[in-house]
Amino acid sequence: MTKLTVANTIRRGLSSLPSKASRGQGIPQPPPLADQIFSSAPQSGSFRLGDSTFYSLIHHYAHTADFASLDDVLCRMKLQNRVFIEKCFLVIFKAYGRAHLPDKALDLFHRMPHDFRCIPTVKSFNSVLNVIIKEGFYHRALDFYNDAVSAKNTNISPNVLTFNLLLKAMCKLGWVDRAVEVFREMPQRKCPPDVYTYCTLMDGLCKEDRIDEAVSLLDEMQTEGCFPSPVTFNVLINGLCKKGDLARAAKLVDNMFLKGCCPNEVTYNTLIHGLCIKGKLDKAVSLLDRMVSSNCIPNDITYGTIVSGLVKQGRAEDAVEVMISMQERGYGVNEYVYSALISGLFKGGKSEDAKKLWTQMIEKGCKPNTVVYSALIDGLCREGQPNEAEEVLYEMIDEGCTPNAYTYSSLMKGFFKAGNCNKAIQLWKDMAEHECIHNKVYYSVLIHGLCEVGNLSEAMMVWTDMLEKGCKPDAVAYSSMIQGLCNAGSIEEALKLFHEMLCQETESQPDVITYNILFNTLCNQNSISRAIDLLNSMLDRACDPDIATCNIFLRTLREKLDPPQDGREFLDELVIRLLNRQRVSGASIIVQVMLQKFLPPKASTWGRVVQELCKPKKVQAAIDQCWRNLDF
Repeated sequence: MTKLTVANTIRRGLSSLPSKASRGQGIPQPPPLADQIFSSAPQSGSFRLGDSTFYSLIHHYAHTADFASLDDVLCRMKLQNRVFIEKCFLVIFKAYGRAHLPDKALDLFHRMPHDFRCIPTVKSFNSVLNVIIKEGFYHRALDFYNDAVSAKNTNISPNVLTFNLLLKAMCKLGWVDRAVEVFREMPQRKCPPDVYTYCTLMDGLCKEDRIDEAVSLLDEMQTEGCFPSPVTFNVLINGLCKKGDLARAAKLVDNMFLKGCCPNEVTYNTLIHGLCIKGKLDKAVSLLDRMVSSNCIPNDITYGTIVSGLVKQGRAEDAVEVMISMQERGYGVNEYVYSALISGLFKGGKSEDAKKLWTQMIEKGCKPNTVVYSALIDGLCREGQPNEAEEVLYEMIDEGCTPNAYTYSSLMKGFFKAGNCNKAIQLWKDMAEHECIHNKVYYSVLIHGLCEVGNLSEAMMVWTDMLEKGCKPDAVAYSSMIQGLCNAGSIEEALKLFHEMLCQETESQPDVITYNILFNTLCNQNSISRAIDLLNSMLDRACDPDIATCNIFLRTLREKLDPPQDGREFLDELVIRLLNRQRVSGASIIVQVMLQKFLPPKASTWGRVVQELCKPKKVQAAIDQCWRNLDF
């Protein structure tokens, strides 16, 4: 009798059972499983006729996640004093794992020796341990291990798989040092690490930014006679790419070939992603061609990464070529690739190409989502077509796509940019009527737009509404209000708001844009000494001046002082003050401005700059950067 036939027969036997509600109410109940299927027969050792049928049912009900029927089978086996074998429990543990029921797995494990007279071995232990870890209960997994190994009369001797699972739990908890200790103890426990052990520990070290230690394990494992797999190399390559060390990642790929490991899709995707993050898009595209020639099939993640990277570099047309290549190789372009391309084309001034791509997307049957609609709305607004963008918004809502903060804020910006302040405000009111949640993004856009058109009174009303709604202004909202007050000549009110800003959380702290607004206003009002005091405060708060800051003060020194000054001494002193605060990057920006304005720093200042830039660590970092640019 086949397993399927047995299962069908059992179901017919069970169909005559009363409901749960009628059980225990004096109604005679037939046995839970049909007796004729498990007719008694002479014993043969510990095995009896019918045992295999029970085992088949356990497999069937575990596979179908019918845990109620599974419990009935176990109960019937107990009543008939059937033999329980560990293999059946392993099947049940896996079923509990698939169903995300770690507590059931733990309970059954503890019941095995007493209720079912089956002593669990390390196989059962590892199976339950794996279920617990997969659910993310890492502390419970370690407690389960400690309880098991410390229990008396235990039949559990940890093996390599046990230690691999322990290392995984420890690394997930960030206990990498403890994981290293357990790793070093493994040979003493007669469990030499395998390739999975090394991979798990390497991954944990990489996630803790201990890349060098992870790479050193690669040499160690080969010395110990454990040969790395592609997964091993991928773990290290991923860690190096996230750190930005593409040169070492490339060398590891060469090492893969030497060890007879061919890079796979994960290897190439990781490298391509790393190159895109570093802005090396040409090399990423070249690597894509190499990937194809190596018979590794790129997936939509590979193409999407390159497309997104090209768009961020302002190379939307090149990104379109990659998309065409993607389609020619039989890959469907998803909504996120379309949204990146549409947004990039609009930003690159190719509005007609962006609209054409939108039409092609619809024709190919790709239904736009909120992200794609928002990209089109933002692009139309950038092109000065907010009315067309509004029509797209209505279409979007009709199609069941819910606009998000980016959608509405883009449309509001579009109306402000087109000079239609009333329409932007009306959109805001419409959002309120439809109970659209007002967050700091909406408020910031509205306040900025109102202040730009000089409608300070309306901006103040929105500001008050924002505070009453319990929404904390961010740096953009604060800076916009300060700009509006400065434009209205209310510099004291602007400074009052600025000092309030200083007491806020990090995201609401003034940035260089805020300071520049105040610098410009104070200098225009000939309050140069107050502007200098504010500059000192800016430096004390670790906010570096930028090119706009330099230009404001250079213009003031040239136009507002008598006799005029070229600003060389001012900028030279600013460089020294930044260097004294170990802010080398900020000082470098000022030096660049000085050279562009033909205001060379003093010899002593040059000496300080060269000294800071040529410190051994900085020189080595620059050399490493050069090698990274050349090696890959």
